[in-house]
Amino acid sequence: MRQRIDSHQHFWRPARGDYAWLRADVPALAPLVRDFLPEHLEPLLQAHGVERTVLMQAADSEAETGFMLELASAHEVVGGVVGWVDLGSPDAVASLERMARHPKFKGVRPMLQDLPDDDWIARMPRADAIEALIRLGLRFDALVKPRHLPSLLRFLKDWPQLPVVIDHAAKPPVGAHGSEAFAAWRKDMAALAALPQVCCKFSGLWGEAPQAAHHDVDVAVRAVRPVWEPLLESFGPARLMWGSDWPVLTLAGDYAGWIALSEACIGGLSASEQSHLWRGTAQRFYGLPTD
Repeated sequence: MRQRIDSHQHFWRPARGDYAWLRADVPALAPLVRDFLPEHLEPLLQAHGVERTVLMQAADSEAETGFMLELASAHEVVGGVVGWVDLGSPDAVASLERMARHPKFKGVRPMLQDLPDDDWIARMPRADAIEALIRLGLRFDALVKPRHLPSLLRFLKDWPQLPVVIDHAAKPPVGAHGSEAFAAWRKDMAALAALPQVCCKFSGLWGEAPQAAHHDVDVAVRAVRPVWEPLLESFGPARLMWGSDWPVLTLAGDYAGWIALSEACIGGLSASEQSHLWRGTAQRFYGLPTD
């Protein structure tokens, strides 16, 4: 069975109380308002040859990062944790230094898509916090939407030594590849891909597809392939990594279905190129164990 690394998954326990976006009164999100923990994911990982995962933050609190690091310590399958720190805070450097003492702490994700200021990333992070990320060998996950890409580009041009990965390909308008919005996304992503420190995750795209594509792999493949092709052209296999976005994935389909959808795109590459997508890029980017 193919060995994979899932570069993007979540665990949460809503009773902890800091997941502001997880609202039971929002019908589309209600199925996610329950515990999603290692015992729920590990059977899926074993069934599909996923040897390690990267656990992503889902709350804008340092307490949640501590919760994730505890889970990572207890479960070998979690190879790395990407947490949250307020990069605009005077305490950011101290927080990063403290978290970086844990061997599985790999970087931060400031949830840019949820901030009220679309230009936050280009203006608000403290220089000493970004310098600390670089000094500590940490990575930056950019949770953005297409409207944030110009600001992200300005930020990254100022910090060429900061390793960055764009989550979920910036959530493009899947299924609307003839639109002006899609053309703008493609142009902006190509500009970001021209910066050598930028990688991109092939993840989260089933959920961005039209409702008609949810829970139907064949329809989803037709919707997602026009996104996959420019990503491959711009980033190449060595800077693309596969991730599931589980359990958010379950709103659109299941783990096996997302792997099948991904195989429909990735399977056209050579064996060595596929190895980058399924495993190698994530392993290198996050500095995961090679055993």
